[in-house]
Amino acid sequence: MTAALLANVLYSTGFVLEKRALTAMPAVSVRNPVRLLRQVITSPLWIGGSLSLAAGFGAQLAVYRTLPIAAAQGIFVSGLVLLLLLSSVLLGEQTSGRERYAVGAILLALLMVVLSLSEDADTVSRSAPVPLVLTVCLPSLAAGVWLYGSAERRAKHRHRLPTAGVEYGVAVGLLYGVSSLAIKGVSSYLTTRGLGAALLDLLRSPYPYLLLFTGAFGLVMSQAALQRCRASLIVPVCTTVTSLFTAVLGTLAFGEPLPDQPLRLALRIAGTALAVSVLLVMPKHDAPPAPPPQPTPSTKELTS
Repeated sequence: MTAALLANVLYSTGFVLEKRALTAMPAVSVRNPVRLLRQVITSPLWIGGSLSLAAGFGAQLAVYRTLPIAAAQGIFVSGLVLLLLLSSVLLGEQTSGRERYAVGAILLALLMVVLSLSEDADTVSRSAPVPLVLTVCLPSLAAGVWLYGSAERRAKHRHRLPTAGVEYGVAVGLLYGVSSLAIKGVSSYLTTRGLGAALLDLLRSPYPYLLLFTGAFGLVMSQAALQRCRASLIVPVCTTVTSLFTAVLGTLAFGEPLPDQPLRLALRIAGTALAVSVLLVMPKHDAPPAPPPQPTPSTKELTS
């Protein structure tokens, strides 16, 4: 539990620091990843955010060795409250009433998932069949890249309302969902004995290569999206997609059983359905900027 809460703090802090650094940079684009990387690695603030995210990754590894996938995701998503607070205080971002209700519903949905867990009945799986992992991950990676490209093409249309970032969040969330499964897979190879053999087995598995792909593409895609959209919206969407993906498909791939009690099973299914429903109804566009106020004519101008 402590490691999960620490991961929440590190991830939320990292995202906010990166967003603040990106706001001060020239526009970045996924079409020029070399320029994007050159810009971000020269920013001390962005480096600090990245180190915070990397430390969160380490804490996440520890969590996956001690908690079932669904339980871990429920605790991770509780960090959205901290993220919204930090984005408001440090970034000056304001969320609409509809978005606050949506985030509250997401937290309720994931609380239902957490309540469906049982420490005595739930088991922590250590491995998954490689063909099943690839069947889950490869189409998800393709869908995430396609969805991101589609959002990019639509955003270029003239006279289009500014995007709120939901499409970007879903696309990056799919990549990070695959990354989360890969982290779960890597954690199963961590051992204090037979380190050489464990490392060789790890390199024979798909997990390091899934992490490399999602790390490279996720970095470029997430930074461009984070610069264009509000962290207080895109990060909750991304986190929700990642958590649902990992909790549902990860549970399937790693063979962690569903609850056998009707009430716990109903909570698990209802929580998942509520979170998906919220994503579908979230606003897709930000309101257009208000026109600048018109100067009030002076008394002299009116009488002349």
